[in-house]
Amino acid sequence: MIGVAARYIGVDVGGTKIATAILEGERLEAGEIEPTDPGGADALLEQIARLVERHRTSATRAVGIGLPSVIDFETGTVRHTVNLPLANVPVRSRLSDLLGLPVVVENDASCAALAEAHDGARLVCPELVMFTIGTGVGGGLVLGGRLYRGATGAAAELGHTLIGLCIDDGVPAPAGGFPKPGSLEALAAGRALDRLAISCAREDPGGRLGKRFADVGSLTGHDVVEAARDGDEQALGALGRLGERLGVGIANAINTFDPLEVVIGGGVSVAGELLLAPARRVAQSYVVPGIGTKTRIRIARHGPQAGVLGAALNAAHEHGEA
Repeated sequence: MIGVAARYIGVDVGGTKIATAILEGERLEAGEIEPTDPGGADALLEQIARLVERHRTSATRAVGIGLPSVIDFETGTVRHTVNLPLANVPVRSRLSDLLGLPVVVENDASCAALAEAHDGARLVCPELVMFTIGTGVGGGLVLGGRLYRGATGAAAELGHTLIGLCIDDGVPAPAGGFPKPGSLEALAAGRALDRLAISCAREDPGGRLGKRFADVGSLTGHDVVEAARDGDEQALGALGRLGERLGVGIANAINTFDPLEVVIGGGVSVAGELLLAPARRVAQSYVVPGIGTKTRIRIARHGPQAGVLGAALNAAHEHGEA
């Protein structure tokens, strides 16, 4: 084994697809993608194991798994999840038994944050806050160059910070389930952009979004981004409102952590500056003077591959020299 670089395999598991990545020496690259097996916990874990085996060599040291779930990091058990049949499943021990390798199980947004803090295997931003704006809103923290997981391993659910809760007449009774009203996820996730799009369509049936809604009977955030890129005023307004809401969440993160970078990833981030410009403007107006003077707000550079790249890095951090 002299002169052979250690290999770490990352796996990002979503409700519809599973992606792999490999970290070998200083080289970090994406592997393959295939549809998620919906057949239950056993079938899904066996699928993950098969994917790992396809990339495994004698130099493989550990495997990192990213899941859209609340993880008990100490045991590698899924405490809460959506779209995956893994609730209360001890994923780390089950996969370790199947593979005979150390396994690290982590929230997928935390994995994405770790990837965005690195250039390949090299740490470039030791203080970073990540927001993933997709169907929901996820979050990850890199503090002092390491993932911050909190006391139970569940940090950081930034999508559930409250940005719009009115308390003039007292705190309202919490509604059942999540996301709660007034949370960043309720107001600034992809679903919120879908709702803004439909509202725009109903306000102006003769506009671009209105005509699209009449033709197909539904609208998504993708329709808004496409129309905004073409200069449609309604679409630009909808993205602006979403960006402003996100800006309040960013301000909370800057006031709390004073990071070097706030990174926006996830599907909605494809809007780029159309989303970031209003988010920056609002964030700057709510940041306490003297805080965040070194903070850069940017779009994720790794795009949809951030989670899987971070899963491989996480395996190396926990079981190697990275």
